[in-house]
Amino acid sequence: MMTTTFTTKTDVVDWLLSRGYFQDCPGLDRTAALLQQLGHPERTYPTIHVAGTNGKGSTTQVLANLLQANGLRVGTFNSPFITEFTDQVEINGQKIPAAAMVQLGNQLRPLVAQLDTQPALRGATEFEILTALALAYFRDRVDVAIIEVGMGGLRDSTNVIQPELTAITTIGLDHTAYLGNTLGQIAAQKAGIIKPKTPIVVGNVPEAALTVIQHQAQQPAAPLTVWSRDYRTRSLGWHHQAEHFTFEHSDLTFDHLATPLIGPEQVENAAVALELYVLYAQRHHLTLDSQRLAAALLQTRWPARMEVLEHHPLVMLDGAHNLHAIKRLKQTLLTDYPDYRLHILFSAIRTKNIAAMVTELLTLPQVTLTLTTFDDPRALKVADFTQWQDRLTLAPDWYPAYQALRAQLAPHDLLLITGSLYFASEVRARLKP
Repeated sequence: MMTTTFTTKTDVVDWLLSRGYFQDCPGLDRTAALLQQLGHPERTYPTIHVAGTNGKGSTTQVLANLLQANGLRVGTFNSPFITEFTDQVEINGQKIPAAAMVQLGNQLRPLVAQLDTQPALRGATEFEILTALALAYFRDRVDVAIIEVGMGGLRDSTNVIQPELTAITTIGLDHTAYLGNTLGQIAAQKAGIIKPKTPIVVGNVPEAALTVIQHQAQQPAAPLTVWSRDYRTRSLGWHHQAEHFTFEHSDLTFDHLATPLIGPEQVENAAVALELYVLYAQRHHLTLDSQRLAAALLQTRWPARMEVLEHHPLVMLDGAHNLHAIKRLKQTLLTDYPDYRLHILFSAIRTKNIAAMVTELLTLPQVTLTLTTFDDPRALKVADFTQWQDRLTLAPDWYPAYQALRAQLAPHDLLLITGSLYFASEVRARLKP
């Protein structure tokens, strides 16, 4: 069957989106088959694999900045995108060029079509194909690539790589329909990225999750480095628009560090990145220069993570897309913005535990909450929440609701737009094009 040739980046993106994001039988077979046809590009450069319920993207960006400060060309694969689809595949912060997208799209489409003729391999999804595309793009272009897990770990398409280092940032209840209903079950899925004799760095995770991770790390003899036991941070507070802290690893101490990513959890994410960086530097004989390290941390930017859209009045955007993230967001607001009256504009996709997320936000002091929707078939339907009308405001269109909220902000008010990362993406495209 003849197929037309892609000529633009949009052609490739439209094709990828047409493949659908999920497949009935998640696994590695389709991605592995594509990579085999491509000559296994993922085996030609070192990789670092990052899993976790939340914090994966921030950890990846911090680590990329640290490695770039050593003069390395660093590939990153993140999801989902906030600004533009191709932001998911970057080298040193520069998204994949349109020409490379077209070339790789034309290379991959006939391979995908061939898989579709095989019952066991048909139906490669957007994310599976994009994983293969990213890993192929990095070949001969990077010194190291940091690969963020899409969902879970064990059956995620990124688990085709054989990394030098792995990490699990956090464990919380999310994607329970796919990963399990308990922290232990979800931890087992995340721990599926553990490889024999490959060091794994674990962030601040609950004890029940850590027990599962420790057990799974023993079987393939993977060296385990654990938050607060093997490495730690000491918070020095939030001031001058940054979280300040000290990092300690074994006999190494880095004082007076700061990250512009707001929230105590961002210190923990930075700590996971710093631990990975120290381990990578030791393996590759890189110089650990404290001044260069501190400067790299300060350069980290990550959209829709307590991102300030406006200072006067204060308007912020945060993709707290599950209950675990909402609880961390709540702690950040209580710690860093205790004197502000809070106005929250919230939306999410229907697969999330919206009731629990909204209930948690409503426990904040001095808070008013507006629940809205956005342009996505998966977005919540405001009409389903009429029983909440005595506790919050319902708005069928987020932009007029935003305009009304912003117009009434006083000097010590904070307008926070939060919920789904897909919602955050739409908001950011409208408010910060």
